[in-house]
Amino acid sequence: MRLLAIFILPFLFSCSLFVGEKTEASIARVGEIYLYDSDVEGIVPAETPFEDSVLIVNNYVHGWIKDNLILQKAELNLPDDQKNVEKQLADYRKSLIIYTYEKELIKQRLDTSVSLSEIQAFYDQNDHFELKDDIVKVRYLKVNKKAPQIKRIRKLYTTNKEEEIEGLKELAYQFCEKFHLNEHQWIRFDDIKTEVPIDVAQTNEYLKNVKNVELEDSLSFYFVYFKEYKLINDVSPLSFEAQNIKNIIINKRKLSLINKIRSELYQEAFMSKNIEIYEDRNNEK
Repeated sequence: MRLLAIFILPFLFSCSLFVGEKTEASIARVGEIYLYDSDVEGIVPAETPFEDSVLIVNNYVHGWIKDNLILQKAELNLPDDQKNVEKQLADYRKSLIIYTYEKELIKQRLDTSVSLSEIQAFYDQNDHFELKDDIVKVRYLKVNKKAPQIKRIRKLYTTNKEEEIEGLKELAYQFCEKFHLNEHQWIRFDDIKTEVPIDVAQTNEYLKNVKNVELEDSLSFYFVYFKEYKLINDVSPLSFEAQNIKNIIINKRKLSLINKIRSELYQEAFMSKNIEIYEDRNNEK
C-alpha cells in the first residue's frame, strides 16, 4: 500500500511534463476500466504538503478501485430489471433541476423579513412550545488563577447594580478567558456545562437551590450566577423560540410561494393551450 502511494504521486506530477503526449497513461485499472491522470486532477488542494498529497491521492485511488470492484460484481450478479436505472436517473435529474430552479426563484422573490409582531402572534396562536431542555439566564466568567482583579470579579459577579455590572464587563474584557454576561438571554443549561465544570446529578434540584457558585480547576476560577431558570416540559419563553418561529414562518412562505409559482405556470400554460388533459383516453380503448 505504501509503495503504491509513493509511486502514484511522482507519476502524476511527471505526466504533466510530457506536453505533446497524446495518449494519456493510466494509473490504475479494474478489469477493463482505467483511471487516468486527468481523473485525479484537482483533488489535491494547492500548497498541500507532499506527504499529505500522497495520502489524498492514495486514498482516492483505492476508493476508486473499491467502487469499481463492487460495481463490476453488481453488474454480474444483479438481474437486468434491477440494473435498469434510467428511470431513476431521469427522475433524479428532473427533481434536481426543479429544486435548483425553485431555489433561485425563492432567492429572488421570497420576503425573509419577519416582524416582532408576527413572531408574537404566531407564539400566541400556538400553545405547543414546550421546552425540550433546561434553560437558564446566567452570568459566568472564566478567569486564570494568575490574573489580576480576581477579588474584584468575585465581589461583582452576583451584583444587580447597573454601574457595578458595567464595571464587571470591563474586567471581563480585560482579564477573563471566557465570559457570558448577557443575563437577559436564555441559553441551554447543557451549554453552560460544556464551559463550566458543573457536576450535576439532578438538574431541577440544583437550579432550585443554587443561585451562584464558584468553581475551580488547576488553572482557572469559574464564577457563575443564575438569574432565572426553566426546566424541561415548562412552557418555552418567546425569546427562546423567536428564531425557531421566524424559521417556521419563512418556511411556510416558501411553500406558499412555490405553490403560487406552480399555479401561475399552470394557469398560464392552460390559457395559452400549451397543455391538454385527455379525459376520454380510457374510453377510446
